Amino acid sequence: MKEGVSTEEYIRELKQRSGDDPGCALAHYNLGIALIKQRKWDEAISEFEEAIVESPRLAEAYINLSGIYLQRGDMEKGIDICRKVIEFRSDFAIPYGNIGFAYLQMGEVEKAIEMLKKAVKKDPVFVQALSTLGSAYLSQGKIEECIENSEKAIEIAPNFAVAHNNLSAAYLQKGEFKRAIHHCDRAIECGYEVHPELLKELRAFRE
Repeated sequence: MKEGVSTEEYIRELKQRSGDDPGCALAHYNLGIALIKQRKWDEAISEFEEAIVESPRLAEAYINLSGIYLQRGDMEKGIDICRKVIEFRSDFAIPYGNIGFAYLQMGEVEKAIEMLKKAVKKDPVFVQALSTLGSAYLSQGKIEECIENSEKAIEIAPNFAVAHNNLSAAYLQKGEFKRAIHHCDRAIECGYEVHPELLKELRAFRE
């Protein structure tokens, strides 16, 4: 987006472009991204679908489309869209990461771990996948595996709040209270809403 141009003006410009050239996949894609920023989900979906019609191998359009469905809680739809990407871009880490996230939300932890490990293998600095893998291992009580992946995440992105939250819970379970408090504080600093039960447990060790 051009500097000094409002989102509304930018969207009007993109709509004009897509109207002038309805077969331009990139115009539809860019408009979809702009509409996401305004949280106009249904309109964004339409634009990404149009982009895919015009360019069936535009992986980023599928990924953003899947992201909307995952955010809405339609995990199966999000998974299906990501699997379509894998059919023609098997080297692309993001669809594996999205599928792993979806499976974790559905309680399918083993399936989540399988997909997240594939994502990290394809992109070792994929922070979201590393952090989600840490969450998956935490849910299984595999504390060392949680710590390993969450530490890798914050090495890459020191302010990644979910990874700090994972580490706080993991170190609490290990009885390493200073570390648990440190990562809890970092998670809060980074904007994460730490679970009240975790805060309550840690409060006793601050005194």
